[in-house]
Amino acid sequence: MLDRLTGSIIVVAVAAAVGAVALSAERTAAQSQSLKTPWGEPDLQGIWTVETDTPFQRSPKYATQEFFTEAQRAEFDRERATLRGRDTRGDRGTERDVAGAYNNVFGALKRTGTRTSMVVDPPDGRIPPLTPQAQRVAAEDRDFRLAMMRATQTCKLNQPGCAGGKFDPTPTPRRNEIPAIYNVSRMNRHDRPEDGALADRCLTPGLPEFGAGNGGGSFRRIVQTPGGIAIAYDVGQGQGWQRSIVMNGSPHLPPNIRQWFGDSRGHWEGDTLVVDVTNFSPKTEYRGSRENMHLIERWRRTSPTTLEYRATIDDPTVWTRPWTVLQEFTRQSEEENRIYYEPRCVEGNEGFPAMMKAARQEDREFAEGKGPDPITKDNASGFAEPDPLQQ
Repeated sequence: MLDRLTGSIIVVAVAAAVGAVALSAERTAAQSQSLKTPWGEPDLQGIWTVETDTPFQRSPKYATQEFFTEAQRAEFDRERATLRGRDTRGDRGTERDVAGAYNNVFGALKRTGTRTSMVVDPPDGRIPPLTPQAQRVAAEDRDFRLAMMRATQTCKLNQPGCAGGKFDPTPTPRRNEIPAIYNVSRMNRHDRPEDGALADRCLTPGLPEFGAGNGGGSFRRIVQTPGGIAIAYDVGQGQGWQRSIVMNGSPHLPPNIRQWFGDSRGHWEGDTLVVDVTNFSPKTEYRGSRENMHLIERWRRTSPTTLEYRATIDDPTVWTRPWTVLQEFTRQSEEENRIYYEPRCVEGNEGFPAMMKAARQEDREFAEGKGPDPITKDNASGFAEPDPLQQ
């Protein structure tokens, strides 16, 4: 009797489990069918952001480990919660003691994500090696920037902002040199507008964009129409921008036409939006890659509230092979974000002219013997405390 009862319970349990699986499959299929626009395309629309922090490259410490354990994530969260960011004070009388700029109120750290790297190909989670040509260009650019820093306290105290450099109390004779490549990063001088970083000048680094900003990451709003797709990026301190993806099957622009965000041509492969991006301007840069960069993006809705983004980056003049980055976005509330204004870089519009004016005042004071040589001051490193998750 007991055996018959036990057998009956097992049969009922198995039947219930099979029914639950079938119901789950039906719901998943129904959800997939419902994630369509009125004209029948996969619906990617919404406001999206990444809600956790992930190392861009995998630390050698984790080798072939693709995902963190819960214990490792908790330890990172504990360690990062103690960081003081720009609130960290330096030795009394040093620049770091008084020149922290934004304090930590303006920064943010999110909880550690599950992956040990955003880079998913190569399988080791590391960016491929640079080509010899790219190594030479990077070394020349680094040497030029370190030369601008060599007479600062940052180099004298061997701080991170002078990593790879050497202190020399005599200011560099290279101050008036024009960089060999168009400048996109902060350097230790304000002699002309192009000496400032792109963000200082209210310009955005553009594509690919993997989370710019003061620790807060970035947002994108995707809007679809029957004939095209537009994405608005909200990044940094107002360096937002918009891009339009051409969906009519037409070819890329001629090679002599270059654009800040490249030329985006998209098509659907099943439920995945595939975007081919070329024709970048030589005034934009991503990790050393400029006008030769070729970007393949894949956007795919994975649930009503999640979106997967894969970007494959290729530039044979910079890297020895193509490589791929994965991001997993979460949809944000339309109601809570219903008021959305176009990003405005007010701080840069107001602040950068003030920095240029102050630099000219310092030049005049130095020429009159009333102040130090401006190039002995660190106006480039920012003194930010490093995030151990990204080391």
